[in-house]
Amino acid sequence: MELTYRDLATVLHGMGFGALFMLAFSGAIGVIYATAVGGGAAIYSAAQQRMFRIYLISMAVLAWLTVLSGTYIIYPWYRAKPPAGVVDLSRYPQRLLISNPMTAGWHDFGMEWKEHIAWMTPIVMTMVAYVFIKYGPQLALHRSMRRAVLGFTAAAFLATGVAGIFGAMLNKVAPVRGGSDAVAIRYVHHD
Repeated sequence: MELTYRDLATVLHGMGFGALFMLAFSGAIGVIYATAVGGGAAIYSAAQQRMFRIYLISMAVLAWLTVLSGTYIIYPWYRAKPPAGVVDLSRYPQRLLISNPMTAGWHDFGMEWKEHIAWMTPIVMTMVAYVFIKYGPQLALHRSMRRAVLGFTAAAFLATGVAGIFGAMLNKVAPVRGGSDAVAIRYVHHD
């Protein structure tokens, strides 16, 4: 198995930053809910509050790393224009998709949704982290704010899921390939 630099960057973007971010959601919901329920009766130590803040800040950082690496590293490779006369579009994912009416929808709908909805996540998670840091356990006293924070966290989860599913499907149909090889494992089949 040989991987190119682009393969590794795509894996880091989706399965590294993106997957870690998705895994962190259950913890985020738990942290926000546990801190905010009970009418302020739950008392957390300063160390626990600091860990909750670090957790949510880390999620926001992961969200930004995911969307920025997708936008500024992966997406330009996806949109690369083939030189005149190139017939094999396998190294030009966007052009490969739109060249066939059966796959054009993957770009027209899938990539358009992915590239726009993905930006919602880091913005929302930055807001969630800020509100949590500013109000912390006081969220228990502000029911509408608590609901809004939990609702925005759920919306970020949904947006990330949509972007991740479209990203995985797009990479399966028209992967971002090319670049220099980085051999992870060389498999040689002997008959």
